[in-house]
Amino acid sequence: MSHIIDRRLNSKNKGAVNRRRFLDRYSKHVKKAVKEAVNKRSITDMERGEEVHIPADDISEPVFGHGRGGRRGIIHPGNKEFKAGDRMMRPAGSGGGGGDGEASDSGEGEDDFVFQITQEEFLDYVFDDLELPNLTKRHLKGSDSFKREHAGYVSDGNPSKLSVIRSLRQSKLRRRALSGKTKKLLEGARKALEEASDPDQIKEIEEEIARLERRLKRVPYLDTTDLRYNLHVMKPEPTSRAVMFCLMDVSGSMTQETKEIAKRFYLLLYMFLKRNYERTEIVFIRHHTVASEVDEQEFFYSKETGGTVVSSALRLMRDIISDRYPPDQWNIYGAQASDGDNWHGDSPKCVKILEDSLLPQVQHFSYIEITDRGHQALWNEYTKLAATHPGSFARARIEKVADIFPVFRDLFQKRESNG
Repeated sequence: MSHIIDRRLNSKNKGAVNRRRFLDRYSKHVKKAVKEAVNKRSITDMERGEEVHIPADDISEPVFGHGRGGRRGIIHPGNKEFKAGDRMMRPAGSGGGGGDGEASDSGEGEDDFVFQITQEEFLDYVFDDLELPNLTKRHLKGSDSFKREHAGYVSDGNPSKLSVIRSLRQSKLRRRALSGKTKKLLEGARKALEEASDPDQIKEIEEEIARLERRLKRVPYLDTTDLRYNLHVMKPEPTSRAVMFCLMDVSGSMTQETKEIAKRFYLLLYMFLKRNYERTEIVFIRHHTVASEVDEQEFFYSKETGGTVVSSALRLMRDIISDRYPPDQWNIYGAQASDGDNWHGDSPKCVKILEDSLLPQVQHFSYIEITDRGHQALWNEYTKLAATHPGSFARARIEKVADIFPVFRDLFQKRESNG
């Protein structure tokens, strides 16, 4: 058997490239580890790396070997237990990983290959192939959003911005302009020399040719006036202006476990927006019988509770849009999380507010029902909205912590139809 060993020296950044290839090759294992980590971590522990286990059988490398070919049988010396056709039992403890945790006097195997992915790599896998739906409106956002653009060439600048091609072109044009007349005179003098026969005339023409040649040599190949430097200017860059409304039910019907699931979902959403859409604004709204706009800290950690009037949050969202976010300039999104319980007669009001006021203005609105008791009143009322507004309204149901990540990815998965 032959082994091929790569003994080439590592080039600059080759380690990072090799790591990227390794992660791509075992992306299935990494994505599985990330998914499990998202489901089991607390809401305050999402931004660290993760330990990934890869079974030893999955990391074997291909090798080149030489064989005689064909079918052949081998009789090993010392065999007293088996004959042709017998099936041998697998030794205890073999396979991917160690054993089953109990001591044994036989068997062998290999431990899983374990490595650590960084915080950045972890978040890359969490938010891989995700985007805000229907992100289409583009307007200037502030004065700090600029991009560098090439704006021609200048004669003075930083040496690092020197344009060699443009400088050589300028040199060629200058030399042509300065030596054009001299070259014509030189060409005429050489023709006259060929036709001349008088020695005095020949000497005079040769002196003229020498003078013209010295004049040509005095024209420098490259002069400081030839140097041209790239000019870059900072131009305002259109950026997508987007706002996400996070509406969370904190009424008495929401158990602590249900609220924890809602917080985990919104934390994923918050991290996704902050990481992928730097200038996207987020509006946090908590509601029981009364809705209020709160900051990030109060949204995730406040203990306030009460009855349930879901329409109060939708009304507040409508009012904030009217005051601060013109729909013709902003991509507006909403994400509502609730257990589905609502005050009798309020669910039809929610449908009316959404249908008449919010859905015509938003790019997309998501409703997440968190319950394990079957569909509740709010879900049933939202059924017709899902049928009549499939592009701008979506529903999803979460029963347990393990459902958070799949539901989140399904709601914000990249789709070809998205603008």
